[in-house]
Amino acid sequence: MYTFQANKSGTRRIKVSDENLQVIEKYALFEGLIDSTGIVDEAVVEKLRLNLRSLIVSQDTPSKELLDLCIDVIYHADMKAFGLHQLTLLYDEWKQREQ
Repeated sequence: MYTFQANKSGTRRIKVSDENLQVIEKYALFEGLIDSTGIVDEAVVEKLRLNLRSLIVSQDTPSKELLDLCIDVIYHADMKAFGLHQLTLLYDEWKQREQ
């Protein structure tokens, strides 16, 4: 289990599991999400949420792992642009360790 900071002041934190990170990798959720400027803003958060909705709706039977990722992380009440940026950094570190 990993924890990342969800706001600049550090008063909010979100927990993410290895399984959540594996789902992000499996569905390549961060591929092409952030444009060339590298800036993560609320539009990027909304884009990720819309991509997830599309994935879930397009499946005959919604994947429990995708639903868990949505509930636990992506649609978490504290998930904003700063938190998503921290999550992408955590994901990159996790992916490097996995290799």
